[in-house]
Amino acid sequence: MNIKHLLLSIMVSCAASAVAQETFCFGTNANPDGVKFEVDSHGFIIGGKRVLPVMGEIHYSRVPEREWRREIQKMRAGGISIVSTYVFWIHHEAEEGKWNWSGNRNLRKFVEICHEERMPVVLRIGPFCHGEVYQGGFPVWLTDKAQSDPKQYKLRSQASGFMAATRQLYNNIFAQVNGLLWKQGGSIVGIQIENECRGPWSYYMALKTMAVEAGFDTPFYTRTGWPKLNGNEEFGKMLPLYGDYADGFWDRELKDMPGDYPKAFIMKDTRLSAVIATEALGKNQDTQMEAKDLSYPYLTCELGGGMMPSYHRRINMSGREVKPLAICKLGSGSNLPGYYMYHGGTNPYNPKHTMAETQETDVTNYNDMPHITYDFQAPLGEMGQPNLTAWHESRLLHQFLADWGEELSRTEVDTLSEHYARRGSFEFYNDYVRMHNESGTSYVTLRNWDAHTQNNSQQSAIIDWTTVEPFCKADDTFYFIAIDGKKPQLSISGKVITAKLNKPFKAAGMTLCVLSKEKAMTAYKIDGKLHYSNGILYQDGNRIMEETWQTLPIKVNHVLTQENGGLRKVELGRQKVAAQPVEGDFNKAATWSISNLDELNERLDLYLQIAYRGDVARIYADGQLVEDNFWNGKPMLVRLADLVGKRVELKILPLGKDYPIYLQQAQRAELDNAPDGMLLSLDGIQVVERKTAPIE
Repeated sequence: MNIKHLLLSIMVSCAASAVAQETFCFGTNANPDGVKFEVDSHGFIIGGKRVLPVMGEIHYSRVPEREWRREIQKMRAGGISIVSTYVFWIHHEAEEGKWNWSGNRNLRKFVEICHEERMPVVLRIGPFCHGEVYQGGFPVWLTDKAQSDPKQYKLRSQASGFMAATRQLYNNIFAQVNGLLWKQGGSIVGIQIENECRGPWSYYMALKTMAVEAGFDTPFYTRTGWPKLNGNEEFGKMLPLYGDYADGFWDRELKDMPGDYPKAFIMKDTRLSAVIATEALGKNQDTQMEAKDLSYPYLTCELGGGMMPSYHRRINMSGREVKPLAICKLGSGSNLPGYYMYHGGTNPYNPKHTMAETQETDVTNYNDMPHITYDFQAPLGEMGQPNLTAWHESRLLHQFLADWGEELSRTEVDTLSEHYARRGSFEFYNDYVRMHNESGTSYVTLRNWDAHTQNNSQQSAIIDWTTVEPFCKADDTFYFIAIDGKKPQLSISGKVITAKLNKPFKAAGMTLCVLSKEKAMTAYKIDGKLHYSNGILYQDGNRIMEETWQTLPIKVNHVLTQENGGLRKVELGRQKVAAQPVEGDFNKAATWSISNLDELNERLDLYLQIAYRGDVARIYADGQLVEDNFWNGKPMLVRLADLVGKRVELKILPLGKDYPIYLQQAQRAELDNAPDGMLLSLDGIQVVERKTAPIE
């Protein structure tokens, strides 16, 4: 991998570096070619050049192995330059001593593909991960030991039995990825230790020591910067990474955006959020930063790329939330947007129990989550389908960071207020707030920017100000994007120019072009040139691929075979929120038999899109659950490959007006207007095709 590819990939690094008279103490930061990755109080440096990367979460064990390469390529097309992924313990050691690293669990193959696609990797190795997985990822055999012998196996402690089991976990993970670390010429550049843990700090350091002893000698180590730790940490041992969400399925209240969620949409001088994990950490979390915390670079790992619906809280994301969250963090000084999730997924099937978080377990039992789907309404959904608003708005911002990020990362926050911030020549603005101000806007503009810093010209050309967003430099042209409601203007060396959209023009020795928002959403920068498509464009080796999603004119036969048996009584679970239905409840669900799918069995990229209204929908194939959905107003998507050649049934439970669950306004209105206080309908089943082909 040469230095050009590294810079294009915007890989991330860390090295020993003096900061605030302290030292970052991480692992080897040079690869076999001698290229170093370093970190200082601003962010990351590669080969002596600053970068501002974008990190996106995808869980390999929740995505079919055959789709990994394509989905990583699409993530890169969306502007992701670092992949982060959990290693869920329960996915690999469901039975003590019996490890499974095959198929969708083949971590080594996943990391190898990331390396081949020039995508660095941050592994989040636990032992606790959460990720809305059953027991947070702890296997049943381990939690059974913790129940029967808490002295030896107390979870998330330095109890000898638990630490010995964790050592085996770390050793087994490292055995899978040995040879793939950055120092070995591979792509693993960082390791996250634990997740959302108060400590004590000695616990963190014991885990880090075990990880290093296992072989994880990486350029940097991270932890989640929340909650605040019990006791003092040693500075420089792990980078704290932060986050924020537009809304949360975990909230206990059944109303719109309770608590501090609106504060995710303002610029602020603190990195901590009061809305993450409120079910476990409580409300009104302390968000005051200490001086030592501010000596770390401001990095994030959990900006809400979407949100899952839980059973008691049916959040419906529009996709408009993603860009404002990132704008507010960039304006506040962050040099790493890191999204959770960027790509949704599917939980593996387990005949013994759900593999998702549930109130029924003894640990990590805060919410009832769908058994199978983990779509997360992310920019790329469960099947890799683009959620177009989130996909495009984040992608265009990420392209700006790819071309201007080096300069931006060098700047401090000069001016900061709730809606406006300035960092050097970059101005950030946001007044969009989910549900509170849906008509708001979010953008970045330039002020007093010297264009010769990017066009390598000896002639200085000052862009005094713009009312358009910087997008990219391609084809020897500076491209900008028009902002809704603003006249597309640039003041260049004192001359104000009103641009004609989509028409290049000359000024001060430069070629510039302002794209309409609609045109920009079709524009992809690939190998220094702009290409246009109404689909997704991504690189596969030397080819440019185009992916489109379309509904096919195929009638899906579905016959009602059982009327619904009426409303069930919804009880509260052990965490005092509504408990999801159990398997026996679906014996009384409205049931449809779906047929005529076998003729499509040669085509892997087909999906059923099921539009329905009700409480919970499930698809069974030969009696096995293959997909489920908590209704939030959006249709349910199912892989046809899981259904062909099998007896397929769709079961839908009715939704009751008095169920103790949260619905957003539009869905609540449908329920309130339903006859007899019960909502249930199957509105249509369509076949959707993912079509992929190279372009000339």
